[in-house]
Amino acid sequence: MENAGRRPSKALTAQAVRNAKLPGKYFDGNGLYLRVDANGAQFWVQRITIRSKRTELGLGSPSLVTLAEARSKALENRKLAREGGDPLQAKRDAQGVLTFEEAARKVHQLHLPTWRNAKHGAQFITTLETYAFPRLGKMKLQDVTSADVLHALMPIWTSKPETARRVRQRIGTVMKWAIAQGWRKDNPAQDIGQALPKTPKRQTHRKALPYAEVAGCLRAVQASRAGLSTKLALEFLVLTAARSGEAREARWDEMDLDRAVWEVPAERMKMKRPHRVPLSPRAVELLKNAESLSDGSGLVFPGTKPGRPLSDMTLSKLVKELGFEADVHGFRTSFRTWAQERTTFPREVAEAALAHLSGDAVERAYARSDVFEKRRKMMEAWARHLIEAHAVVVSIGQIG
Repeated sequence: MENAGRRPSKALTAQAVRNAKLPGKYFDGNGLYLRVDANGAQFWVQRITIRSKRTELGLGSPSLVTLAEARSKALENRKLAREGGDPLQAKRDAQGVLTFEEAARKVHQLHLPTWRNAKHGAQFITTLETYAFPRLGKMKLQDVTSADVLHALMPIWTSKPETARRVRQRIGTVMKWAIAQGWRKDNPAQDIGQALPKTPKRQTHRKALPYAEVAGCLRAVQASRAGLSTKLALEFLVLTAARSGEAREARWDEMDLDRAVWEVPAERMKMKRPHRVPLSPRAVELLKNAESLSDGSGLVFPGTKPGRPLSDMTLSKLVKELGFEADVHGFRTSFRTWAQERTTFPREVAEAALAHLSGDAVERAYARSDVFEKRRKMMEAWARHLIEAHAVVVSIGQIG
């Protein structure tokens, strides 16, 4: 490395660089010198010691790199070398940094096996293709700024807030990967919150029927022209307080009719924990009626397409077409409200029926029971409520 004591730290001037025509080396400071070749070509070079080994780094031509820029880079290299780093390797790494699009596609492939389904994986890359790549795609990862991310998001931030939020999250995922690779030290998607306009909060509550009206809804479903699979699936969903996907995709190998138990595997549960569901006598009766629907796929409630379950839209559309302003997921709310207002079952029993985690981590560590037998009594009481409410409706109708 150049000895700063023998020469001034800034020996050259911009004019001296322009006038340097004779072949030779024109020294500046921090090991930096201008090399002029016999053919008149000029190059910035830095002599530097990297991990006890003396070497020379090329810093570019004066036609592209000014004297000030060369000095700044030389000082940066010298500091890095003093800290034990390798400026030469850092330069190679910088040259090998991917563009945002290249990195996004690589991250997409890395995460593909971990997504819950193919649809989620496809949405990750398609939303970036549509909203991020036009602005960021060709940029090197280390060159993307918060302003660039802001520019990509602003056109959709208020018009498509949910999509914009997901795009921002996915850009952030790519940037976190870049940080792990050592190509960045910051996440530009994380630093723009204050610059984005406020958007209305998302409506998270699903429409639910009052529990007193659920039996009437089921009665209307049974009297409708819907297919048998749809009718049975909807009532089974209500009786078990299951999520739509859990009920629609239920399989015969999960059912034990003799023990009246439905065992949902972890991979089909939202919380990725196995869930046992006690089956009321009415739920078992529904399953026995569903045996005639078997198409060889193993699905309890097969859809119209062979080997495919009923769609969520099929159930939702039926409920709304019958005049009930409720989401299918809302039947869980109806059940939970009934349990709270009309029974004395403890809160943790009702929460366990919904496959919700109850209490803090310490409490859960000690209370490991799934209160299955208590849940069985509760689900049988829920089924009785629906049957009795149904009977009252029928009785009133006959009097009229």
